Amino acid sequence: MRKSAFLLIPFLASLSFGADHWVATWGASPAPQLPDAAQREKAKLVFEDQTVRNIVHVSIGGDSLRVRFSNAYGAEPVVIGAAHIALRESDSSIVTGTDRPLTFGGKSSITIPANALAVSDPVNLKTPALSDLAISIYLPKHAEGAGIHYSAQQTNYIAKGDVTASAKFDGPATVNSWEFLAAVEALEPEKTGTIVAFGDSITDGARSTVNANHRWPNTLAERLHAAHRNFAVIDAGIGGNRILHDGEASGNVGFGRNALSRFDRDVIAQAGVKYLVILEGINDIGHAGTSAPASEAVSADDLIEGLRQMIERAHEKGIKVIGATLTPFEGAHYFTDEGEKKRETVNEFIRSGKAFDGYIDFDKATSDSASPLKLNPAYDSGDHLHPNDAGYKAMGEAIDLGLFK
Repeated sequence: MRKSAFLLIPFLASLSFGADHWVATWGASPAPQLPDAAQREKAKLVFEDQTVRNIVHVSIGGDSLRVRFSNAYGAEPVVIGAAHIALRESDSSIVTGTDRPLTFGGKSSITIPANALAVSDPVNLKTPALSDLAISIYLPKHAEGAGIHYSAQQTNYIAKGDVTASAKFDGPATVNSWEFLAAVEALEPEKTGTIVAFGDSITDGARSTVNANHRWPNTLAERLHAAHRNFAVIDAGIGGNRILHDGEASGNVGFGRNALSRFDRDVIAQAGVKYLVILEGINDIGHAGTSAPASEAVSADDLIEGLRQMIERAHEKGIKVIGATLTPFEGAHYFTDEGEKKRETVNEFIRSGKAFDGYIDFDKATSDSASPLKLNPAYDSGDHLHPNDAGYKAMGEAIDLGLFK
């Protein structure tokens, strides 16, 4: 007994105050697989004896990293035959001398069960903040893309065979989606935490410039870094997402599961989360009767209760929740006067201070001063719903960094 007690001392010492912890520095939220095998094949989401090189843009840097690989919504196990991580130079090329093999319990391969994930062993790789990583995954056996984020606004690369360690891919196929990838985590001091930006296409950066990282969460990450603040930012936006209904009802599984359903996977389970920013609800207002059945119409009170549910679940885990007002949408294909009233009611609730720990007024930041129900023309991507690069930048710059302490 004495010997056992003595051996516990080093273990307890490893749990001392101020210990480092894992913090998510990049992440992407998955949506279900396309329902038809032919659709998956056409979308280049069927793999065998191929390597996928996913390009990701981290928020904070670090010296020790690990990767979460995802088979979310996958119906079958997926075999990862090899995986590597490196700093990305340009296109599919990596920076010389930075390639690192990833292991899983010391082994170079792993089988991920259906709808599960796998976390790699830590690897030493000095990674600057706001830099690009190339994460290469070799899929030796038939695998149908899972853990998919369909609209990455980022070019990713596919090549034949196991080329995970290659400096570049020769004549690769390209996709604008992330496959089998959930997060990159950095080992950071206890004071460092993650901010999750949770929402729909306006958080996901729809219609922003591809490969430019001009989403509003990117701007927030840049500002936090410039201000020497200890926060990472991950983007948990999914285009077309709704708080209360799934994407399948809109005929597009890429819109993801409803926010309440995906909340645990995309927020609570992320490493080191201290703050959550929620910008969601405009699709709940607009989709019913257009791209989704009219029977899925919701009231402003329904949306407010959905927001309250997420706030309560985050607070249970000690996560502070910042509400973001819904941006103007007059002129958008699904705008109605009734929908506008719902938007205004939800925004009034967000600003009221009755539930959130703070708020960001994206409505005010993006509206046209001459016609407040519309996006500022300088920020309009052209569909009167999604901002352009300048609009996303204005959103990121409208955030009071004092909200994150």
